[in-house]
Amino acid sequence: MSKKTKLVAATLISIAVLAGCSIKDTKPESTSTPATSQKNQMQINDSQDLAALDYRGNQTIEINQNKPTFSKEDLSTANGPWEKYGDLDSLNRATGAEALLNQKLMPTGERGSISSVSPTGWHSKKINGQYLFNRSHLIGYQLSGENANWKNLITGTRQLNSPEMLRFEMDVKYYLEKSPKNYVRYSVVPIFRGDELLARGVHMMAQSIDGDAIAFNVYIFNVQNGVTLNYADGTSTTKTETTENSTASANKEYVDSHGKGLIKGSKSGVYHLPGSKYYDQTTNPRAWFKTVDEAKKAGYRPAK
Repeated sequence: MSKKTKLVAATLISIAVLAGCSIKDTKPESTSTPATSQKNQMQINDSQDLAALDYRGNQTIEINQNKPTFSKEDLSTANGPWEKYGDLDSLNRATGAEALLNQKLMPTGERGSISSVSPTGWHSKKINGQYLFNRSHLIGYQLSGENANWKNLITGTRQLNSPEMLRFEMDVKYYLEKSPKNYVRYSVVPIFRGDELLARGVHMMAQSIDGDAIAFNVYIFNVQNGVTLNYADGTSTTKTETTENSTASANKEYVDSHGKGLIKGSKSGVYHLPGSKYYDQTTNPRAWFKTVDEAKKAGYRPAK
């Protein structure tokens, strides 16, 4: 594999440090709109910078003014088209995919099942009749023909997979289909924060060999509108679920064996739940309640 440019090298090296593995130096064996405003453009030095970013409303942001950073050697076609995938790390996470794409790598048969692969952070969950997560290819099937390749699949939100990643992938696909002489250097790296199992996003970069018909360098956040994701394990809650859980908690009863309320209402207007920090110190409560909702309706507030 040719020597990486500064950004790509830093990205893969950082992933290796975080994940405990690297891509081997051997040759081959899909709501948002493109981010074009200045506020969506960022200068990033390595993958740790990307991992530290928090989603602020723009799912796709441009890196290095959307300019790929492949070196001249990276763009060589001397060895023909190739693809390779980084080994899974110690947490079983995918670490990255690199390729020199061409028509020769594109699939000619029907797509096979990938249901046997359960990437880290995977949870089969439907929201409003649609699955929250997809098994997201780093290099899309339409570009490489890869099916159930564990090294090429991550847990991605429906929104990450389509339309965000898909619109870049389809641009590359259409370009490759125009001529067997067309080549695209391609790189996709999933970005994890620490030991989290669900990727925070993906760093995608591509460059057509002859000219700039294809040229992008973007970071796409792994998010879904209306859903709060727990990146540590891939669990999630919707606004409706959060409200329901809050309501259930407010109505939970704290009573003794005689059915008397155990929530203490202090003279300062604060309620204390059994087992809480100041519960035992509240020795002369003004009132007793069975539920949080009951305490709140009586004008008491939670302890800070």
